[in-house]
Amino acid sequence: MKKTWDIFCAVVDNYGDIGVCWRLARQLSCDLDQSVRLWVDDLASFSRLCPAVNAGLDRQCIESVAIRHWQSPFPEVGPASIVIEGFGVKLPANYIAAMAAATTRPVWINLEHISAESWVDGCHGLPSPQPTLPLIKYFFFPGFTLATGGLLIERGLTQARDDFQFDKDARATFLQTLGVAPQDEIPLYLSLFCYDNAALQALVEAWSSGDCAVHCIVPESGAVIASLSTILGIELRPGMQVGRGRLTISAIPFLDFDQYDRLLWACDINFVRGEDSFVRAQLAARPLVWQAYVQSDAAHLTKQAAFLDRYVERLDGTTMRALRAIHAAWNEQSQDIGRCWDELIKARAPAVVHARLWAARIADGGNLVNRLAEFCQDRLK
Repeated sequence: MKKTWDIFCAVVDNYGDIGVCWRLARQLSCDLDQSVRLWVDDLASFSRLCPAVNAGLDRQCIESVAIRHWQSPFPEVGPASIVIEGFGVKLPANYIAAMAAATTRPVWINLEHISAESWVDGCHGLPSPQPTLPLIKYFFFPGFTLATGGLLIERGLTQARDDFQFDKDARATFLQTLGVAPQDEIPLYLSLFCYDNAALQALVEAWSSGDCAVHCIVPESGAVIASLSTILGIELRPGMQVGRGRLTISAIPFLDFDQYDRLLWACDINFVRGEDSFVRAQLAARPLVWQAYVQSDAAHLTKQAAFLDRYVERLDGTTMRALRAIHAAWNEQSQDIGRCWDELIKARAPAVVHARLWAARIADGGNLVNRLAEFCQDRLK
């Protein structure tokens, strides 16, 4: 049955928050035929990920999703049947009051950050009655087990990925559209998207002096290009392709959602960060190296280790050790990253097989949009 949804998103972490919220809104609308309003406080950032967005318009409709500029004061609007606050964002006071006053009170969901930690299974779906209002908020956790909310996987994604990856000319054509020039020697293609990382220089040195040719593709986002400019001693700008030993670096323009997916599909190994690119890299069925969002209390290391425990649990020997070691070194920003890179390259063939098996496993594990819709429907009865 068609329901109304309001999704609230505050753009905080360089597009990751809006990335997840837009994927959710688009899937609810396109895959489940739901009526969705997406409230976004930063339309300029949103427009970079979705070029169809006009940052100057407070009201617009894209892919059947009603996009609204979330401003203060917040307008007096009737609440939807289901209300999603992205990652604990604080809803407008007058909107909460309207929720409490509604004849049929909405289902209120706090969409949490993804985690592979075991405690998530016990917290997913828990209710939180509001002490001063006749409302209940529910915590909904994306995750990797049947006890969680699953992952955002849009309809047809796996087939589109496989069609691309099994077409021998598709990668070359796509990379050429990004300005990545072909080379005489076929290199190992990497994508690089990370936070500031003290291990990056040591990793660049390992790529430059390694046994295999490496072509690193860097979209214009975050501080990565600035860091590489310092390491290389040049001003690296989108459109430039530079070499250093066995390494070639291509700086490319910022990519929208669909183009970034194809970059992940096209590369042999993907360095990703945060949440949205982390999940998309897993679904790309390629080996990945993930940098968790850095936290001052080092909680990100626990989060990263919990994911690796799940990711490598069906592996043993060299491949398991190589994947654990490079993730640990990258997240600890260790100068030992070069040795870990060499070990990963030695274990690359089984790591490639494992990445495809893992992608199939998580795709079979449950779709977040379907689970969320079922969860909310049960509480609307």
